[in-house]
Amino acid sequence: MSTSWICLIIAGCLECGWALSLKYTEGFTRPIPSLMTAAAMIASFLFLSLAMKTIPVGTAYTVWTGIGAIGVALFGMILFNEPRDLARILCLLLIISGIIGLKVFSGGR
Repeated sequence: MSTSWICLIIAGCLECGWALSLKYTEGFTRPIPSLMTAAAMIASFLFLSLAMKTIPVGTAYTVWTGIGAIGVALFGMILFNEPRDLARILCLLLIISGIIGLKVFSGGR
């Protein structure tokens, strides 16, 4: 796996971090969660920009948002007791299959 793909995975994980920490900011009225959210956002964008040096923009952005969507949905189920029904799980698996497809068909980048 190339450095760009590693950067993209890190960026996606950081996206999960800022999206989850955003819930704890209470509209950016709590300083510590707000700072954590901002730091994770900046780091996520930094790693995404590094990944986009060699990964096509459409692929990088889709994988980045996909990792974030899957991660936040799973953590929502674990941390916030969000629904865990079969339809939701199947939809997450569709996102995962799309991410895998983009990686496989990205032309070896």
